[in-house]
Amino acid sequence: MSETSSSLIINSPYLKPDRYWDQDDNGKMLSIQTGRRPAAYELYDTRTNTRRVEKLGRVNAIRERLDSWHNAGWPGVTGVTRQLLKHWHARGKWDSDEKRWSGGPRQYPLYFCQLEAIEALIWWLEAPQDFKQGIFLPGDGGPWERICSKMATGSGKTSLMALIITWQSLNAIHYPKDARYSKAVLIVTPGLTVKSRLQVLYPSNDKNVYDEFRLCPNEALRQQLNQAELLIENWHTLMPLKEQDRSVVKKGRESDEAFTRRVLGELAARKDLIVINDEAHHAYRKPAEIKVSKKDAEELGIDLDEATRWIEGLDRIHKTRRIRRCFDLSATPFAPTGKTNTEAGLFDWIISDFGLNDAIEAGLVKTPRIVVRDDALPNAKSYRSKLYHLYREAEVSQDLNRRAAVADPLPDLVQKAYAILAYDWRETAQAWADGGHTIPPVLLTVCNRTETAARIEKFFTGGDCLIKGTQAPEKTLRVDSRVLEKAERGESVTKDTDYEARLTAIIEASGLPPDKVQDLLSLKQQEQLRALVDTVGKRGQPGQQLQNVISVAMLSEGWDAANVTHIMGLRAFTSQLLCEQVIGRGLRRVAHDMDEQGLLLPEYVNIFGVPLSIFQEISEGGEIDIRPPKPSVRVDVEPDRNHLEIRWPNIQRIDAVLRPELILDWQNVEPLTLDPMQTPLNAEVAPSLTGFANLAMASEIDLEQALEDFRLQNLIFRGARKLYLQNADSFSGDKQFLAIQLIRIVEQFLNSDKLHIPSIWHQDPMRKQILFALNMDTVVGHVNRFVRLQNTEKLEAVFDELQPIGSTSRMRSWLTTKPCQVTERSQISHVVYDSAWEKVVADLCEKVPQVVAWAKNDHLDFVIRYLWRGSSRNFVPDYLIRLNNGKTLVLEVKGIDDERNRMKRAAMAVWIKTVNEQGGFGQWCFDVVFEPARTRDVIMQHAGIAL
Repeated sequence: MSETSSSLIINSPYLKPDRYWDQDDNGKMLSIQTGRRPAAYELYDTRTNTRRVEKLGRVNAIRERLDSWHNAGWPGVTGVTRQLLKHWHARGKWDSDEKRWSGGPRQYPLYFCQLEAIEALIWWLEAPQDFKQGIFLPGDGGPWERICSKMATGSGKTSLMALIITWQSLNAIHYPKDARYSKAVLIVTPGLTVKSRLQVLYPSNDKNVYDEFRLCPNEALRQQLNQAELLIENWHTLMPLKEQDRSVVKKGRESDEAFTRRVLGELAARKDLIVINDEAHHAYRKPAEIKVSKKDAEELGIDLDEATRWIEGLDRIHKTRRIRRCFDLSATPFAPTGKTNTEAGLFDWIISDFGLNDAIEAGLVKTPRIVVRDDALPNAKSYRSKLYHLYREAEVSQDLNRRAAVADPLPDLVQKAYAILAYDWRETAQAWADGGHTIPPVLLTVCNRTETAARIEKFFTGGDCLIKGTQAPEKTLRVDSRVLEKAERGESVTKDTDYEARLTAIIEASGLPPDKVQDLLSLKQQEQLRALVDTVGKRGQPGQQLQNVISVAMLSEGWDAANVTHIMGLRAFTSQLLCEQVIGRGLRRVAHDMDEQGLLLPEYVNIFGVPLSIFQEISEGGEIDIRPPKPSVRVDVEPDRNHLEIRWPNIQRIDAVLRPELILDWQNVEPLTLDPMQTPLNAEVAPSLTGFANLAMASEIDLEQALEDFRLQNLIFRGARKLYLQNADSFSGDKQFLAIQLIRIVEQFLNSDKLHIPSIWHQDPMRKQILFALNMDTVVGHVNRFVRLQNTEKLEAVFDELQPIGSTSRMRSWLTTKPCQVTERSQISHVVYDSAWEKVVADLCEKVPQVVAWAKNDHLDFVIRYLWRGSSRNFVPDYLIRLNNGKTLVLEVKGIDDERNRMKRAAMAVWIKTVNEQGGFGQWCFDVVFEPARTRDVIMQHAGIAL
């Protein structure tokens, strides 16, 4: 049966789900199915690009037993438990006119997923054996029992902890000899952020969750709950003490008893504890027979050292005080399997499951919207929009993986993606402001490394983002993961004066009273950062005005900024788990308004670059070819061929000294083609569950609506500014005069016939200006090439300080399974063939008499830096050929020509000219062959042989 809906929210959060979205028989369109979604998770085999859905048989069986037990009136439970269950299930009546629940013991009923999770735990300990017949819950191989409740981010795990504490503590008080219960509770958190947020679990806390949600049926039980003995600790306290290296007295390793007393404090006086592990996927006991690499664990968001120490610490407490059982809570309770065919395995001791799709359908979290289409060329392999998984594009990953300078422009595609996403963020911010919100929405970026984060911060704070309103340094926070990690551990950090100045500016502009500002400024740097990160989106707190948060890797669990409305992912996403964890940072709702049917109104988080499914469809008939591995060949430097060595200068960059008055001969300026199919002007986003989006609900983000951001005069000044920054250091004249000249040059170029757009539809003035804007780095790079070509007085090479000279003799040995052939005239033992054409070139180099020595540029690290779409790239020419006339020919073979190859050749020409003028490496020359038959002619020509 299928139905229709205006959003993905189809179930009440307070009632048992009775509908779910599913794919049709072709695995494409979404339709509503009746019944409850079976508990399951998806497994991916990245070797074969396949996906399978693995049903959780045990959880599904428990659901049936739980329903029967519930319908039978919870037989077997204690009197205290029965009182609690009746009270927790009471919810009054739904008033469709007022759109709220009325007459119940609390303003909002408890969520169904919270009630199901606590009922499952109670069922496991209190239900008669008849209801559990045939159900076995495995453990993790350790000496104490673990029971896991799998609950999606935003579904109320904190409240579930409070329910567990209330149930356990009150029963332990009333039945002190019953070993199933304990009022001594240790809660272990993954960091100080979560620890701080969970302080509401202390019954004495002014804002405790027990009173907020009225978890006790009467005042007498509420007073008894104060007898519960709780300790909430960061997992770092479970680390063994480090011995003091300079201590005169060597105390030796800390004993288990001393460890327990240090960690538990006053709770050490108690035995038979229960433990609650929050974000329990960090507490992973690695079986001895499973080998898990550090990289594999990190891709799952697991620190192997953390996981080991967490478990080892609890084991030591168990030895001295006994852990009766451990309640694990996690949205993603996965552990590495050590196998390549599955990215992770779910914990075996899961007793209940309410996953991300369930939470989306119940409206408990924001609905993620991913990019499903744009008006540019898609990815050539997946046919998805390039904005869907930005890091998968080579131009993005290669650029973001290098050690770039802060001032280096972001990749062209990333800048275009930010223009669209930032425009949508600004429209959201305006709508919030018009609606009376004093807290702005947040654009969150999760990137791959600190250099990238610094470049993104510069992109926004320096005004390079085209969208007005995004240049707000005092509202932009770059989260230094090193400083934050130190803060989580409670350790000190070396002061970074520049970063300190950034934090100071943000705090001073936070809108807080002067005394609170001074209190914050007196804190240590790591404490200031924690104060900002923990309070993003919270009124009256330091982070209340932040609108742009840039994080390396992923912000820790427990970061619950409800005002995250846009997410940009600029890192590798090799596991489905990692995708869900990153998206989880933006899932918390702002409001809980409902419609007449009692369904929560949808809230959205728009996501670029984070694939909700890493699975990519392959074409029909794409059979998986599993063959035995090919034999490999070792490619070496031949020790007896030193006379065939080829050496070259390792040049980091080439500085051009420009003449004071710039002259541009427009007749000699090549035209530039801007391809509209490489520039998305709009993007469609659609609500999505994990693995599939609902295209019928897609909405459009269109930059054509952002007219004020693309005024021509503004674009001219932007282009001139970029040109100025690239040339100011090379200009010996008056800098103001340089700026005036560059403005004139950019204006002349934009109004000339040197800019070609091969699309009539894009000739519309507004669309043309947007194309100019989104391709400004390309335009600036093209113009700058001819500014330098026609106005350079002198070229100066800047060499690599660590290795100023490159050589074929320094190549490291490597293995290949590709076709290859032994060489005679090369210092490198083999030449590897990537195409038939390359074999033709290699054969000619081996037999043409004018060739003295040669090498294919494979693993030689001979690269030429060039600028493409504003980003510094590496050009790796194909061959180095030393000729008998003393010249060294750099040869490139190409099947086609395009604008990018022309930029490579221009950079190569400057390199050749600079090396030949500075001397020391003989004469160099360069050529490109577009037809195989011309290869011999080119070699002979540079060898000085007339044809």
